[in-house]
Amino acid sequence: MSLDGRNVTVLGAGVGGLAAAIALARRGARVTVLEQSDAIREVGAGIQISPNGAVVLRALGLTEPLEHIATQAEAVELRDGYSDDLVLRLDMARLRPQQTFYFVHRADLIGLLAKGAQDAGVGVKMLHKVTHVDLSDPAPRLTLENGPQIECDLLIAADGLHSPTRIALGGKGTPFFTGQVAWRAVIPNTQFGAIAEVHLGTGKHLVSYPLRNGQWRNIVAIEERARWVEESWTLREDPMQMRLAFGDFSPRVKSWLDQIDDVWCWGLHRRPVASVWGKTTTEGAAFILGDAAHSTLPFLAQGACMALEDAWVLADLLEQNSDDIALSHYAQTRVARCQRIVAGADSNARAYHLSGLPRWIGHFGLRTMNRFAPELAMRRFDWLYDHDVTRRA
Repeated sequence: MSLDGRNVTVLGAGVGGLAAAIALARRGARVTVLEQSDAIREVGAGIQISPNGAVVLRALGLTEPLEHIATQAEAVELRDGYSDDLVLRLDMARLRPQQTFYFVHRADLIGLLAKGAQDAGVGVKMLHKVTHVDLSDPAPRLTLENGPQIECDLLIAADGLHSPTRIALGGKGTPFFTGQVAWRAVIPNTQFGAIAEVHLGTGKHLVSYPLRNGQWRNIVAIEERARWVEESWTLREDPMQMRLAFGDFSPRVKSWLDQIDDVWCWGLHRRPVASVWGKTTTEGAAFILGDAAHSTLPFLAQGACMALEDAWVLADLLEQNSDDIALSHYAQTRVARCQRIVAGADSNARAYHLSGLPRWIGHFGLRTMNRFAPELAMRRFDWLYDHDVTRRA
């Protein structure tokens, strides 16, 4: 089915929603994005864009502006959090010179996508918070917080972890707490090299990498906790809590934490990958993407990349097929891959937080691989990074 002139409503002006809006508008659709906040902005800090996400930004014509705001990654290093000793180095620049990995500030990426959407003719309506989605016939209907209802032809819901669209599709309503709490902050950067460092500890780890041409250093610290923590991204916390949690880490890590004056804290919640990714009605259709379909732990740095993949795949399918065929192919294309990514992130969470003998054995194995066959470590991720949703079979 041609998208030319078709009215599309996108819920959410995040990475997935804006990418989908651009992809659909460039295929001829008339796209309106509904955003619940009063402006398109993103609190937060750093985000990683691996090659599978970068190819989507390239296909959207955004590589040049991306390279102005992002830092190209050289390597990822796993380090012992207590001694700072190197455990494993994934040298992307040397082992994957044909691929590009980026570190970018989340706000900068949102700004880039918002500009791309504007250039593509996408309309954006702020202060439009959707509280209920009705997917009964004849067409998808949205209820806004302030009362009005909106009927949609084609609804694309990038409406996050608490997606009312997923609930309307019959999905589980309440995300579960994963037992992980994260702090995030940025500090001035005084180190050279575009390297992401993962400092491993027992029941916790800390990730750091440069942002904004090396001017800033992104800090994300994860700790296992039994108690429930609210899943908001906008909870402030006393930096001393983070310093105490990582007080036994290396002096270099503690020197970073000592510089933090402003820190955000959030509990990591998720739901299983959705079994239903959309629905067609007699006069319309609705689809979900991003966290609404497959929230994940951040330990493969794939949240944004998964949403970018979803956006491109869905726009491509809708351009070539009727809504019902697009829906069938969309689920077939995305479910298995997203399940594998979510499982991989869960596995990394366990591996990063080992203790006792399993920790010693695991680190010994990684050090051995790092010394004798570092390329094998990179090959483990070929299935992830080599995937190009923009290349048609």
